Amino acid sequence: MKLDRKSGLVNQAKYCASPNQDERPEGCEPEAIIIHCISLPPGHYGGAYVEQFFCNQLEVNHDPYFSEIAHLTVSSHFYIKRCGELVQFVPTTMRAWHAGESACLGKPAVNNFSIGIELEGLDTDESGYTAMQYEQLRLLTLSLREAYPAINAESLFAHSDIAPGRKADPGPYFNWQQVV
Repeated sequence: MKLDRKSGLVNQAKYCASPNQDERPEGCEPEAIIIHCISLPPGHYGGAYVEQFFCNQLEVNHDPYFSEIAHLTVSSHFYIKRCGELVQFVPTTMRAWHAGESACLGKPAVNNFSIGIELEGLDTDESGYTAMQYEQLRLLTLSLREAYPAINAESLFAHSDIAPGRKADPGPYFNWQQVV
């Protein structure tokens, strides 16, 4: 797996451009990776709902939950499905809208200097995440660390770490030892 620093795209990822992105502030390079989880509707795995959501194409009539989130404009740089498939929505050179109100590395506005990675899952699912997801996440993390030297083993955070009390993902069933 290789990240092209100029384009900000990973060669092994399926690219689905999200409109929910903008320029990083001048001089901001990725320094952290934020691990999230998502499933749409919550607890449902498979399908294309997450991709539709991050691309503002979610059909609200497909599930009652969708009408609750249809107004949101969010994205992530990457999404790893339970089968291990890697999808990229935002180049790493751009800012994805994944962290919300948050702080880490002693700084606010985490979207400015981070890369967001969503895992298909639910923070309360005792089955956790799949071996294929962990392997893809490990390879992706290695590629990102190679491309951005400021990212190291201590710059991997859970969404719950950077937004305590507001977010709980990726949850207690996420195994950090399988990533670092």
